[in-house]
Amino acid sequence: MHTDTERCVRAVQSKDARFDGWFYTAVLTTGIYCRPSCPAVPPKPAHMVFHPSAAACQQAGFRACKRCRPDTSPGSPEWNVRADLVARAMRLIADGVVDREGVTGLAARLGYSTRQIERQVRAELGAGPLALARAQRARTARLLAETTDLPMADVAFAAGFSSIRTFNDTVREVFALSPSELRTRAPKHAASGTPGVITLRLPFRAPLHPDNLFGHLAATAVPGVEEWRDGSYRRTLRLPYGHGIVALAPRPDHIACRLALSDPRDLTVAISRCRRLLDLDADPVAVDEQLRADPALTPLVDKAPGRRVPRTVDEAEFAVRAVLGQQVSTAAARTHAARLVTAHGTPVDDPEGGLTHLFPTPEELAALDPDALAMPRTRRTTLTTLVRRLADGDLRLGADSDWPETRAALLALPGFGPWTADVIAMRALGDPDAFLPTDLGVRRAADALGLPSTPSALTTRAVAWRPWRAYAVQYLWATDSHPINVLPA
Repeated sequence: MHTDTERCVRAVQSKDARFDGWFYTAVLTTGIYCRPSCPAVPPKPAHMVFHPSAAACQQAGFRACKRCRPDTSPGSPEWNVRADLVARAMRLIADGVVDREGVTGLAARLGYSTRQIERQVRAELGAGPLALARAQRARTARLLAETTDLPMADVAFAAGFSSIRTFNDTVREVFALSPSELRTRAPKHAASGTPGVITLRLPFRAPLHPDNLFGHLAATAVPGVEEWRDGSYRRTLRLPYGHGIVALAPRPDHIACRLALSDPRDLTVAISRCRRLLDLDADPVAVDEQLRADPALTPLVDKAPGRRVPRTVDEAEFAVRAVLGQQVSTAAARTHAARLVTAHGTPVDDPEGGLTHLFPTPEELAALDPDALAMPRTRRTTLTTLVRRLADGDLRLGADSDWPETRAALLALPGFGPWTADVIAMRALGDPDAFLPTDLGVRRAADALGLPSTPSALTTRAVAWRPWRAYAVQYLWATDSHPINVLPA
């Protein structure tokens, strides 16, 4: 979008927050870059230059605006909509792969050469993978400086910097402030009152309707791993350097987030996965506009605009849970999952009580005794085959997954039909166009709305909803009185 100068200028002049994260405005006369909704007086159009990423602005010599804080913008929805090389690379960079494995590790995961990755990412984002990771480290450093009492040396290494000198130089260059000045200028309420807990606000593009989003997570919560408490969805997180516990609560203009991490180096990854879980980088205006064009969906969208797709923090975990949920009730699926957690999960300490384990990894589940599973033999075969393929690396589910290829690989497994493959594509892989025409709830809703209720006819009708059919599923599910559609008290 940053190449459409006229459209960008209009967005800046109207301070339209919907475009935050889509592009950044660099002001030639001041040397700063802003988000489109910056509250400052807009500069003259001749003084504006537009960039596709904060990293591109920084590479061009601009520093972040201290008023609108563009580094805290929602992420671009492009990376959650697309499945091409650049989008998959951006999802991996957000998950901290470059910091942990370097650009060579990023390229290896994607199956391309380092040169190809560099060239394509730079052509579209205006900066290479290292610069994008550097901008992300700067955002994490600012967050830690403002919301924790960690010594600055610990902040530097937790944010992913290799040396304190590089940390200091980067923060000064990006924010025009020293790390200590960032902490001094932070709002007094920013720091958490609980030692070891980081409190922050996760921004999103309005509108956001939280009922089905948090209702789904709460209604399907696996005991010991997830819970709903005091207006917050809480769960354990398995992270690259350790584990964590997160509490997420909906607010009118943000998601309140409290993170307790065993290793602060996991902060960036934890935030990225929480944003992905709640689909916070979506563009609800574009989604609802497309779906509202169908007269059958118009009342549903108008009643509760801004529905999101509840996703996951662990793709392999969700795949296992999808198999456990085949042809059984929500309560039965939770019971099956809880048994696996108790028998094979890693215990964790929760100071608030309630959460006891990390969900077991495929490697941990690969050793389970199939006869110990209280389910039909065919489903036991499906589950054991899935975890064995995941443990062996023959099947990979992650932010870098190619959606069509992964769906085909899932359908090749015994016991995997279209519903299971598509619900994994929708909620684990993040495909915004995944569709569930055989789902009973979808078919019942379609019949009540006067839409075709047979899978083939409904799929034909749903062509008009592309590429947002996963969101259409949320609106169709919401016509039911099932607990997944109700925000818990």
